[in-house]
Amino acid sequence: MDKELYEKYEIIDAHAHIFPEKIAEKATVNVGKFYDLHMDSCGMSVKLIEGGSTIGVSKYLVCSTATVPHQVRVINSFIAEECGKHPQFFGFGTTHPQSDDIEGDIAQIKELGLHGVKLHPDFQEFDADSPEAFKIYEIIEGELPLLIHCGDPRYDYSAPAKIRKICENFPKLKLQAAHIGGYQRWDEAEELLTGFENLSVDICSSLAFMTPERAAERIRKFGVEKSFFGCDFPMWNHEEELERFFKLGFSETENRMILAESFKNFYNI
Repeated sequence: MDKELYEKYEIIDAHAHIFPEKIAEKATVNVGKFYDLHMDSCGMSVKLIEGGSTIGVSKYLVCSTATVPHQVRVINSFIAEECGKHPQFFGFGTTHPQSDDIEGDIAQIKELGLHGVKLHPDFQEFDADSPEAFKIYEIIEGELPLLIHCGDPRYDYSAPAKIRKICENFPKLKLQAAHIGGYQRWDEAEELLTGFENLSVDICSSLAFMTPERAAERIRKFGVEKSFFGCDFPMWNHEEELERFFKLGFSETENRMILAESFKNFYNI
């Protein structure tokens, strides 16, 4: 890629997963199997930074998901440790609807200095609009933002209709809806999730599955001021995702918004 194309922009990767080195390869393989997709890299911090450096990424939102409750505190500590080693990391913790102490999990996230909560209903096998999930939102509303995986045609756990219920019931909860609001369910997301003041979207794991024209239309529907660039590391290659992004045909001002400014405004950075 021509460096002149991206060097004039600040670039933030708004959605990246990292794992401890001893399990990174296995975790990466499992994610690939879950989605039946080739994984571009191995989900270690050093690999993330190597990939992002090819396009000049200045900051990364990093997270990991607890598939079972007993993993929560360990994952949160790991994310905080990695943020301590890498100042360019903007860490999100996690919890689980079946945790015996959700309030304690959230308190740990705050004590560790993490900036939000990441949930993946499909991995964690819970309905995003269930009473158990609502308990999490009640605790964090107005306190911590939520990054939530959205959409999958195989499951209904994180369907756009369920994400809509979160927005309707928790208007003060800052919500980053992953994958333009609904992975492989983008028409539903466009219909059900646009127009909410508290909801923004990241555009990772989306651009490869639609034409540039359709992707741009969907992003404009949500608003460039509410859309964040991301690569869903270790799933996608930073250079290839940025090339896809520049094919969308946005103006320089719009590029600046999506590549960094929208994220910074949403998270008050």
